[in-house]
Amino acid sequence: MSIEKKGSLRGDCKDETGEKGRCVAGAINNYTNQLLTYSSSSSEYNLTEALLFLSHYIGDIHQPLHVGFTTDRGGNTIDVHWYRRKQVLHHVSIICPTIILQVIVKFKWLGKRTQRYMFNSGYHKIQLKLMRVWDANIIETSEERFYDTNVDEFIDAIQQNITGAWADEVPDWEKCSRNETTCPDIYASESIKAACAWAYKDVNEGSTLEDDYFLSRLPVVYLRLAQGGVRLAATLNRIFG
Repeated sequence: MSIEKKGSLRGDCKDETGEKGRCVAGAINNYTNQLLTYSSSSSEYNLTEALLFLSHYIGDIHQPLHVGFTTDRGGNTIDVHWYRRKQVLHHVSIICPTIILQVIVKFKWLGKRTQRYMFNSGYHKIQLKLMRVWDANIIETSEERFYDTNVDEFIDAIQQNITGAWADEVPDWEKCSRNETTCPDIYASESIKAACAWAYKDVNEGSTLEDDYFLSRLPVVYLRLAQGGVRLAATLNRIFG
């Protein structure tokens, strides 16, 4: 989901052909609705697939450049250097859905019925395979510099912030207005603001992004990972009870 400059969020939920509802927010609503049929013996959907896609897209929507500008395809056409490595801006600041999943699974944010459904679906086995494919420059650099490339320590640090510094904010992260099961428009609005304030700021074609960019954007990445994890858990708990 990318936005036109000066566009509205709802008006910009469309694919490249203009078909409405085909964006990351639309996908979250779609797969949420599919999972809400889980108690029906006649569900027509592949619910394991729906669970995987919902988890992935909730991670995606917390990545600011997934709701970046259509003119640069969310930073995918902006070439920069991450320290000495040539990269596109989008991959510099990507929020990894797999990290979000590990945050909620490792620290038991999921209710018992949700855990049971995920286990019975084989989701936990698929998750281990997904862990091998994630890639994100800010996250990787953080792990290497501060956590000896240990992803578990990186996740522990996020969890400590969730239960410590951000504990008072967590109830608001979990809420959806009008008792909705999930609220992707809120998540997308936050990401749009973060994209403008942080991801795009002071970046031009060919920019070299080093410590000034990395250290100032890292807290935003931590926050979005934490929010994504809490919200994915809250959404799944509302679905499965």
